[in-house]
Amino acid sequence: MAPIESPMVKEAERQLKDVVQNMYNLIVQAVDNHGNPTQEATKREFHALVSSMISLTQRAPDVVVNIPPEVTTYVERSRNPDIFTREFVETCQRMNQMLKGRSEAYLLLRDTLARDIMSAIPELKGEVEAVLQNAPKDTF
Repeated sequence: MAPIESPMVKEAERQLKDVVQNMYNLIVQAVDNHGNPTQEATKREFHALVSSMISLTQRAPDVVVNIPPEVTTYVERSRNPDIFTREFVETCQRMNQMLKGRSEAYLLLRDTLARDIMSAIPELKGEVEAVLQNAPKDTF
């Protein structure tokens, strides 16, 4: 699947990254201060998080980004969506190889049947050759 190149989608992606970064900053703030972050630093990070979430929700309503439910499930299970993408690509490659092999097998079957029919029933040779000429050519 080709990436979406819309400027509005890129902006939404940037805003989502800002939200994630702000959440990360809150975690770092808590860890750096051994669970006792200063009130000012925490306020600042929460304010940044809320601001980035507001800007994300106020983006243009006509932007529709369809996220497959499988990806949403992956994220809900705390898994990396890049893993889903990699597995999806690998599955597509396997299916393409399987279908290519199947197509090649059908072409081989067609040629074998044509040869056997022409040798067993010589009077059908012209018709078989006509069928072979009109059949799709190998595209591999």
